[in-house]
Amino acid sequence: MSNAWQEVVLAGTRTGGRIGDRDIVDKVRRAVLMQRLPPGTKLPEVTLGDVFGVSRSVVRKALTRLASEHVVDQRPNQVARVRAPSIAETRETFHARRLVEGEVASLLAGQLAADALTALGAEVEGEARAHARSDEPARIEHSLAIHHLLAEHSPNRVLGAMLTDLVLRTSIVIALYKRRGLASCYLEGDHTALLAALEGGEPEAARRCIHDHLHGLEALLDLRSRETPIDLMAILGSSDAAGQTPG
Repeated sequence: MSNAWQEVVLAGTRTGGRIGDRDIVDKVRRAVLMQRLPPGTKLPEVTLGDVFGVSRSVVRKALTRLASEHVVDQRPNQVARVRAPSIAETRETFHARRLVEGEVASLLAGQLAADALTALGAEVEGEARAHARSDEPARIEHSLAIHHLLAEHSPNRVLGAMLTDLVLRTSIVIALYKRRGLASCYLEGDHTALLAALEGGEPEAARRCIHDHLHGLEALLDLRSRETPIDLMAILGSSDAAGQTPG
């Protein structure tokens, strides 16, 4: 326990060497995305304060931000918990993302500038390389960057904003409910096909690529309840949970 505490990353944070609420948000979000904090995990303010060496007011700010990102649930007079979306909510979230991202991809087909296509291609290649070397955190970063790039360049800004939110929400769900024993959610060829459709100016092909990709990801989920003892100090106080949150 003490060794894990000593590994808390204090240097180079946004508050000039001290942990701030944004650092807590980054570390908790990353721990969820890396499947180190399962759905339903309690996040007591006192415990988080001890883990990060900050006051409860700083922890409260972080939890409020995490709730706004749909990472945790906050209810009056109750301990915050990592979100545990229901099966119905999970299905609805994926359905909404298919509709929104499919439309964004369709609008972008043949419309992306050369520099955007180059950036997208670099992320697709980076994801494949990360998967080949079994670097799942890096693979996730590249995968999310691909979809955030689509949101950023959406010609419809409202749809782009909606997609940014849905990418995070579905990513959290995937991290929470990915089948145990599954090393990666990498679906080989999906992003390559999407890139080709966008570059070739094929709106319906781009839409279909998104739909197929998200159906494939949804099929990898295990929505059964999980009961696992959680040690917040060991998880959030370790270097594994540190660093930039993936894309």
